[in-house]
Amino acid sequence: MTLSVVIGIVKNEDGELFITRRHNTLHQGGLWEFAGGKVEHGERLNTALSRELREEIGIEVIAIMPLISFYHDYFDRQVRLHVFEITEFSGTAESKLGQGWFWVKPEDLKNYIFPAANRPILTALRLPPYYAILNDNNDDLLAELHRLLAQDIKLIQARLKNLTEQEARDFLTVAYPLCQAHGALLLVNSGTPQAIEMPSDGIHLTSQDLLALTNRPYGVRWLAASCHNLKELKHAEKIGVDFAVLSPVLATQTHPEFESMGWAVFSKLVVECNMPIYALGGLEKANLQTVKLAGGQGIAGIRTFC
Repeated sequence: MTLSVVIGIVKNEDGELFITRRHNTLHQGGLWEFAGGKVEHGERLNTALSRELREEIGIEVIAIMPLISFYHDYFDRQVRLHVFEITEFSGTAESKLGQGWFWVKPEDLKNYIFPAANRPILTALRLPPYYAILNDNNDDLLAELHRLLAQDIKLIQARLKNLTEQEARDFLTVAYPLCQAHGALLLVNSGTPQAIEMPSDGIHLTSQDLLALTNRPYGVRWLAASCHNLKELKHAEKIGVDFAVLSPVLATQTHPEFESMGWAVFSKLVVECNMPIYALGGLEKANLQTVKLAGGQGIAGIRTFC
């Protein structure tokens, strides 16, 4: 039997996250965690979340948004964790169970030790809602990059398959420091010549390159992958990909020959995976809430950010 657990990500006005420290006498005592707990039999997820956060940290939940849902297999039980961002609440958050607690900036979460089951949550919290794809068919790549950064896009993939190795390197030598200055992550598509040696924050694998790997490439900070079905998603999960892009969700102008999966299939595939997944294909920024409610991390796209 799978045990259901709800977890609430509570954020204050400064963007800091509320975390608590497990009592030393408990399983995995001394580690940090987010507030939440078990769902009682017959209880709705939102009801359980409200109850747990009221009991544990003294707040009243007003509005929530799904962040990620995934399985974790312990030695003696299988748990499904339903993680929500608390977008509105009343009251003052503080531990009601005698635990240590702290408000921490998202970028500082790496300085706190969490249980292994929290890894997908920590990854999802570090990832932004939009993932822009910078395609090399653009006449002025640098101008296009400036335009994306001006939109406050914090995650960008450079897809430079048609450039020579030197052309790609020349562009990325300028583009990577520019992204760093704007606090944006820059990944290089694996179809780029010598992609793994290029200046960047990581690699985005094509589905073909993904399936050719049996292990995560050594030394890659961020690893993403393009997926189109459950087989590819599960392989991405197996080799330790940080996040995936699943497509096509809706019909696209660029690839009208490909059949779109629709929201029902997208949601069903996301449920099967233990990593953040971006939706790609025929989407606009305005679709973000739909993606979130379907279990996705956010929106990926090329034309989306034009």
